[in-house]
Amino acid sequence: MIIDLRGKVAIVTGAGRGIGRHIAMTLAQEGVVTIGTDIRAELLGDLGHAFAEQQLSGAQFVCDVRDAKQIAEVVEEVRSRFGRIDILVNNAGVASGGIVEELKEEIWDANMDINMKGTFLMCQAVAPIMREQRSGRILNAASFAAIVPSYGSAAYASSKAAVKQFTRVLAGELGPYNVTANCYSPGMIPTEMNHFAEQTEERQNRLLDTLTLRRWGNKDDIANLICFLASDLAGYITGTMIDISGGKLATQMPATAYEAAARKESLLS
Repeated sequence: MIIDLRGKVAIVTGAGRGIGRHIAMTLAQEGVVTIGTDIRAELLGDLGHAFAEQQLSGAQFVCDVRDAKQIAEVVEEVRSRFGRIDILVNNAGVASGGIVEELKEEIWDANMDINMKGTFLMCQAVAPIMREQRSGRILNAASFAAIVPSYGSAAYASSKAAVKQFTRVLAGELGPYNVTANCYSPGMIPTEMNHFAEQTEERQNRLLDTLTLRRWGNKDDIANLICFLASDLAGYITGTMIDISGGKLATQMPATAYEAAARKESLLS
């Protein structure tokens, strides 16, 4: 099977850096006309330069996903310039936190406004276009925190759990129009936001010991999933959340399997 996305038009939010930038670049390299949005103009400038160097098709727009007016203007410009919108990737997000007793209201609001409200506003703007086309793929960034939250993540985990349920409702509403809506839950993907790979060796080992596939994930893992879910091959998948965490806590104490494997290899050597 060959994933063929050539000629599709996509919007990727939070495309200025990290996973969002990698998703935007990967889609464009697959022949998608890719529109990247971000709140930081300088990051979009760097993205635009990378597009130009590789002769990739697309555009970049400064857009705050908390602002419905800005979103409407960008979406209308995309439809006017490119004629359609086939793929929406709601990647923009924040992950600030703190324990509930000390959690500042502005941190709670930032998580809800960017992670959840931003996703809602983007979907609200794009859904009518996809409904008219009777085709489309909406892909929302959740998190493993929506499955099992961690200490001090009340604001972040709550916002991402909301994204999951929102996506399911959206899938039901858009199903009659051949538009799918899914979300994905990355786990241990080192980024500038989570600093996993910058932890002490002891801390890194503790984190890796929770994984069935005991390695850090990488941006390609996420971008490849996006390409599949955005393709015609995934036309019968909707309303679900894909766990892309390397089997984080898939079993109790997954490190036990690695210890057993090491003992077996030691006996055979």
